[in-house]
Amino acid sequence: MSERHLSTQFDAELSGISTRVLEMGGLVESQVAQAVYALSNFSGEIATQVLQVEERVNAMEVEIDRDLSSIIARRQPTARDLRLLIAVSKTIANLERVGDEAARIARTVQRLINTGVSSRLRLPVADLAFESELATKQLRKALDAFARLDTEQALEVLKQDDQIDQEFDGLLRKLITYMMEDPRTISASIDLVFVAKAIERVGDHAKNLAEAIIYIVKGADVRHSSMATVESMVR
Repeated sequence: MSERHLSTQFDAELSGISTRVLEMGGLVESQVAQAVYALSNFSGEIATQVLQVEERVNAMEVEIDRDLSSIIARRQPTARDLRLLIAVSKTIANLERVGDEAARIARTVQRLINTGVSSRLRLPVADLAFESELATKQLRKALDAFARLDTEQALEVLKQDDQIDQEFDGLLRKLITYMMEDPRTISASIDLVFVAKAIERVGDHAKNLAEAIIYIVKGADVRHSSMATVESMVR
């Protein structure tokens, strides 16, 4: 078998892996959106659907990881190809954790519905929906950057991460005030604090994806680096 033919096969395998990562990313993005929709509308049915999707996400992570191990063993890739495969492994792990956060929100929805507190949670839930919109936009942008290996767009994701953190801090203050004004909602409000934290974690995972993209393209590990350092590496 010619070297060119082997190279073509390898490229096809890498392309196939990348396509499946994007499919998994689209699935977890939808999962988060559905979880927040379930919370906003107190829909137990949608919450159940989110939990069912979690099984599919977990299966995709295992399947892609298994294929990555097979490719590394058979092809023994070097340089950028190896970085890509390592980064993909980290990426699917982050995506699986995003699915975990969506499932956590769905379980919270079920618990809130069972305790019958939905009528008192409209304002905090609206704030959570806004935080979720920011986080899912970050995730979508990171996945788009992964599809095109666009380090400039990955850099944008890193720069915008603080916005979600600020929204979480503001929401936490609102929930504390909410509990002080109506002690009957303390238990439910604590649940919403954990939901807000889950959404913030979605933003953190989007940031991790962006860092992986820079690693693939530039070969530089920018975790824990200052923004000035990351910019200099990208540009």
